[in-house]
Amino acid sequence: MEHPENNPEYAGLTVNSGVEPVSAINPYLQRNRFVRRKLSVDDYVNGILAGNVTILGQAVTLVESTIPAHQQMAQEVIEKCLPYSGKSIRVGISGVPGAGKSTSIDEFGIHLLNEKGGKIAVLAIDPSSERTKGSILGDKTRMEKLAVHPKSFIRPSPAAGSLGGVARKTRETIILCEAAGFDKILVETVGVGQSETACHSMVDFFLLIQLAGTGDELQGIKRGIMEMADGIVINKCDGNNVDKCQLAATQFRNALHLFPKPESGWQPEVLTYSGFYGYGIKEVWDMVYRYIDFVKENGYFEYRRNEQAKYWMYESIKEQLHNSFFQNSTIADMLQAQEKSVLEGQKTSFVAAKQLLDAYFALIR
Repeated sequence: MEHPENNPEYAGLTVNSGVEPVSAINPYLQRNRFVRRKLSVDDYVNGILAGNVTILGQAVTLVESTIPAHQQMAQEVIEKCLPYSGKSIRVGISGVPGAGKSTSIDEFGIHLLNEKGGKIAVLAIDPSSERTKGSILGDKTRMEKLAVHPKSFIRPSPAAGSLGGVARKTRETIILCEAAGFDKILVETVGVGQSETACHSMVDFFLLIQLAGTGDELQGIKRGIMEMADGIVINKCDGNNVDKCQLAATQFRNALHLFPKPESGWQPEVLTYSGFYGYGIKEVWDMVYRYIDFVKENGYFEYRRNEQAKYWMYESIKEQLHNSFFQNSTIADMLQAQEKSVLEGQKTSFVAAKQLLDAYFALIR
């Protein structure tokens, strides 16, 4: 830009043009340096078997992806890792929100690593918002010790609208973690509704965390989740809460005697502990290992694993049929019309559903 001061009529004045502005981008920056290399199926498998947690995390992301190409590759990775899995102890941990599940898992994990050695993986299921479909995925913030331990792997996963909050791909993730050498798997559920049923179908020991002094104790001893629990522990047994916890433990023990004996032949135990202070952690895990020894001796351990594999085969069939139905373009077009007919009172929901299913079965014949 020419400065007017350099005009001849302004004798004695000279203004230099200045320095050209320098680009904010480093000219020596290699743009392709930060492009992540695409891994093949063999790269994933070799990395997982070598215990590379970075590749393990990427493989879990691949499993959770809804992109068809990613799903196909994930199934190939899982199939190749399957022969190296099945050698861990799987423990499901559930309880009402605020019962101290994440804090307890932090103490549980450190105790296991110090006492038993090996490696531990924590699969934490985070509830997803029904409105935004997002998840906080902040369970690591309450697992301060495990989060920095070199022998641990913590993977928060969104529930993503699956039944009761258990992530749809948690079982496949367990297989990958076992292939990576993790011999202790902890699965933390959301703690709401049907999530416990799905969690129970993928673990060897189901641990239920309860609280004392939260109101009507009758609510805590109703059937349902109590019948699934292999062990019940009452958290926050410290300070002025010790007497309440001991009383609650007695009530739970009395309630368990009224239930039919579990199929495993094991009588669930009730213990108290403090996850915050670390009291009673050893007793909890002694109970877990007593159970594992008991069911391995009477053959229920293998029976339960086989039943779980069968259960997830049927669940996969249901999921594939569900996706095939709703992803069919013809059915997608018909859905709007049938929905309108139902809303206008021209058809019942059952008639509309039957017509849609009949049309779908006619298409796939």
